Amino acid sequence: MAIEKGDIELAGVYKRFGDFTAVDGVNLRIPDGAYCCFLGPSGCGKTTILRMIAGHEDPTGGEILIGGQNVVGLPPVARRTAMMFQSYALFPHLSVRDNVAFALRVRGMSRADRYRVADAMLERVRITELANRLPGQLSGGQQQRVALARAAITEPKVLLLDEPLSALDEQLRIQMRTELRRMQRDLGITFVHVTHTQLEAIALADVVVVMEKGKIRQAARARDVYARPRDRYVAEFLGGQNVFRCRVESVNGRSVVVSGVDMSGIEVPVEAPGRIASGQNVDLAIRRDDIRLHRTPPSQGADWNSIGARIQAIEYQGAFVKVIMENVGDTEFVVYVPEREFFEEPFEVGESVVASWHAERALLLA
Repeated sequence: MAIEKGDIELAGVYKRFGDFTAVDGVNLRIPDGAYCCFLGPSGCGKTTILRMIAGHEDPTGGEILIGGQNVVGLPPVARRTAMMFQSYALFPHLSVRDNVAFALRVRGMSRADRYRVADAMLERVRITELANRLPGQLSGGQQQRVALARAAITEPKVLLLDEPLSALDEQLRIQMRTELRRMQRDLGITFVHVTHTQLEAIALADVVVVMEKGKIRQAARARDVYARPRDRYVAEFLGGQNVFRCRVESVNGRSVVVSGVDMSGIEVPVEAPGRIASGQNVDLAIRRDDIRLHRTPPSQGADWNSIGARIQAIEYQGAFVKVIMENVGDTEFVVYVPEREFFEEPFEVGESVVASWHAERALLLA
């Protein structure tokens, strides 16, 4: 049966290498035509999953379905997948055109036909003028476009990318993010991209899959993973959140009141208060850019929370200023202040301030 669509389903997939479990019972659905990023630290299992989808590794157990067909045991060509490697793996003695056309040559296509198809692909990735150069004559970004064209020329249903931007400098990474997203939309196929860089995943993906120790901690839209992390691990790994350990003091209708080290009487709205009981320990997350700093206690109404803090360090970040407070208990406390707002009345290291946020901006984590 030919694979007609690029939707992917992982059903109870696990992979063991001896006594080590690299992937531990993963269940996931990736829609056809989606851009999916697997995100996590080194050794979390994300590259192993990519290699199992590609057919370069077989799972120890579970099923991998592409277009509804179980592809476990099938070679990559039968899966309609293509892989773009971190090292690009270009043939140094072949021109750009011949690198891109190589897979068509292996399939027995005539020289004229494979060059025609290759030239069309080079135009799509905007490197037509490089067709006759050797890889050694290209920049890192140009080499990446060649590798992308070579992977896409076989018209796969799924394109797999193993940390494709890691070898590039920051400015080029930003440019290539835009190029990858444009190519994905132009080709209309499923992209599965492995990265350990949080901003890269958020910028590119329709679906972000956050992994730890072989398990999926959260799989959701990029904004949901960033703004509504499921648990403390996701919140801290994605960054941008302050996460405090607290104790529930009371449950009041659609909200709870929590207290912790250096904070008390903090109100947090909850969707299902019946699942929370007084005395329960919880994690409270507050986005760093949702916090306001004041020199005197503000009069903002009952739906605002505040705590006193002392500024420990200040770092200019361009679009915002990172204000690092003294820890709340043993937890890092950081505020992102918009750049223009900060420099209207700059704060100083050592200054005591009041940090406040609207109750609806806080989130209780699982």
